[in-house]
Amino acid sequence: MARAVEEALLAVTVRPSVPVLAPLTGALGYVEGRFAHAAELALPTGGVQLLVNLDQDTLSSSPAGGPHLRTGGAALQGPYTGPALIDPAQQRAVVWVAFRPAGPYPFLTAPVGALCDRLVGLDELWGTDGAVLRERLLEARAAGGPTACLRELERALLGRAARPLEPDPAVRLAAALLDRGTPVAEVADRLGWTSRRLVRRCVEHLGLPPKRYARVRRFQRLLRRVNTGPGTPDWALLAADCGYHDQAHLIHEFRALAGITPTAYAPRSPLARNHVPLDG
Repeated sequence: MARAVEEALLAVTVRPSVPVLAPLTGALGYVEGRFAHAAELALPTGGVQLLVNLDQDTLSSSPAGGPHLRTGGAALQGPYTGPALIDPAQQRAVVWVAFRPAGPYPFLTAPVGALCDRLVGLDELWGTDGAVLRERLLEARAAGGPTACLRELERALLGRAARPLEPDPAVRLAAALLDRGTPVAEVADRLGWTSRRLVRRCVEHLGLPPKRYARVRRFQRLLRRVNTGPGTPDWALLAADCGYHDQAHLIHEFRALAGITPTAYAPRSPLARNHVPLDG
């Protein structure tokens, strides 16, 4: 299923070196790449990313059915509920942080739900600290390379915590259960919460209500399965294995979340399954 395109020329990924950040951030990365296509779809994951474009001082995204979003070169990308059109030229030199479920919450003064389907400049969220972060990372890269750049980003995160650096354990459990396909009502029962409380806490800490989060994570389970084997996927079998009612339900959900049909899905590579190059 992978499309033959020019891939990243350099990729460096590190785990948090400070133990207190490990439950909040899964990884920090630096990528330099050149791509042959002029546009691509970014598919929803249910997660939040911090992005810094070190090549140009701009980031942009066009969520399906929404307005074109543009910020300076450092921004938080909230959880998207559908595909977004992005420019591969903005990925020529990018630093990123992939937050774990409920991970962004300590670094914000508003609920994570305020970021839903949005790309928000760090200057808007962090004031002066956000406005100067890109320059700090450029200086760190010039002095010590990509790894030094990532460690500088880690220091910036530590300096911006607006709340205690502890993810809510109940919300983390809810996210894990939803990720495995546990029904929403059962998740609420497991936690001893009302459905209304589950919705409120998920929007506050994950950025999405539980049913929407579960839909996106089911879609991600499907994409992982699509990219694991050779040959044409057996969509009927995948529908049954991934929690869809039938193949028609899978196709409907795929269109809603990816903007394309399952048979048109051709990711940049198996490791970049959420990036789909577009022709023309």
